[in-house]
Amino acid sequence: MNLRMIKFPVASSWFALTVIACAPSNQGTQVGSPGQASATDQPGSVAPGGSSNQSGAAQTAPAAEPAPLGPPLRPAAKGAYFTGEYRNLFAELGHKPDEIDAKIAKAYAQLFHGDPKEEAVLFAAGKNANGPKAYIMDIGNGDVRSEGMSYGMMIAVQVDRKDDFDALWNWAKSHMVHAEPRHPGFGYFSWQMRPDGTAIDENPAPDAEEYFATALLFASHRWGNGKGIYDYRKEAMGLLDAMKNRKSIAGAVNADKRKTTLVSLFNAENKMVRFTPDTDNFSKNGDHTDPSYHLPAFYELWALWGPEADRAFWAEAAKVSRDFFVKTTHPKTGLAPDYANFDGTPKAASWDAGTANFRYDAFRTAMNWSVDAAWWAKDPRETELSDRLLAFFEAQGPKYKANFTLEGKPIVEHDSLGLVSMNGVAALAATHPRAWRFVEDVYQREAPTGKWRYYDGMLYTMSLLHLSGKFRVIAPPAQPAATAAAGKR
Repeated sequence: MNLRMIKFPVASSWFALTVIACAPSNQGTQVGSPGQASATDQPGSVAPGGSSNQSGAAQTAPAAEPAPLGPPLRPAAKGAYFTGEYRNLFAELGHKPDEIDAKIAKAYAQLFHGDPKEEAVLFAAGKNANGPKAYIMDIGNGDVRSEGMSYGMMIAVQVDRKDDFDALWNWAKSHMVHAEPRHPGFGYFSWQMRPDGTAIDENPAPDAEEYFATALLFASHRWGNGKGIYDYRKEAMGLLDAMKNRKSIAGAVNADKRKTTLVSLFNAENKMVRFTPDTDNFSKNGDHTDPSYHLPAFYELWALWGPEADRAFWAEAAKVSRDFFVKTTHPKTGLAPDYANFDGTPKAASWDAGTANFRYDAFRTAMNWSVDAAWWAKDPRETELSDRLLAFFEAQGPKYKANFTLEGKPIVEHDSLGLVSMNGVAALAATHPRAWRFVEDVYQREAPTGKWRYYDGMLYTMSLLHLSGKFRVIAPPAQPAATAAAGKR
């Protein structure tokens, strides 16, 4: 670390140790389906049974309060959607704009166009009548996930790479989407595929559909609409309609032809995204959710730009998710479970009781509430959540572990660049000066290489964009000046 780049005094052994320990762990990945459990993808990371309640103190004694790296953070009172102003927390720490831009460009070049053996997660996959195709691969698990495809598209539209965006969307539309009206997954995307385009699990993971829809809207506003699958707005509107309104369809899924019924991706009564629309899973686990699938910042945009008949629903869903974040996070640690019931209580899945703990899915929950705070500034409780969560991780020391019980007991021995990245984004909603350490920790890291570079790499790249103020609402050109500014570089 170059201390001369920091404007504020540094007098913290915590921070010094953070810089020493800045090599990526390459451990983090995420799985979100009844067919596969998150922890089993990680070496030595099988978690004990989940907590049945959210009471109790963290198990690690808090360390002495380190000297602040900077003054208190002051989240904007009005969201960036309204002002067009996105904070660059790296620059506020003294890093030079051209060096920040170079860091983002380097991460994108490495993960999207780097050495295919050790660096890249994007791979070209030939052409069809719609043009080039490409997929994002989970290297550690040897598969292609709708989550990664949607993240790749979102990153590509944010950095203005239409070529990569279109190639990823072409592959998703060619291989992942269910176009047969009689298929239970009609209109949705298989969450897990082989690189040859055959499905492993034909059920959807709804967070991917959420990112697909929003990335398509941003693409429509940035590049305009083309023909066929590149009519981005038409594709987004159809997907938004299906996510909320699609009727139940019964039939067979996957290679074993299991009989089930798939319903809408959102529970209309609770106004929350489902973990899965597979009613066969309801019979085993009940209809439930995944806290990291809640994206109120996106729902607010759908309430403005989505199908008119559903706009009130999406506005209410944003409010519901903000309430849900408070309910599902632990009142002392701020940790969220991987899966939860609609009332916020942790959900121990029938195939893996550890889903009631804070694991790989749950990393992203803090990003979701913090981006909502940055874009919309509608709920001060999101600031309380970030301050609480970062206080917990500060107490763990600089090389904190990747997974915990909700009460704060570590359940693995490795760390994760993905978690470091998401904790950095939590600073967007934080006020306590400790948050600067988590921002700087992200800045001192590099894009991961090796076996586990997929999930860590996607989260790391999104965190660079968020913390530099370059992950933005890309609004329609006809929007008023203040909001249209949100879509400009």
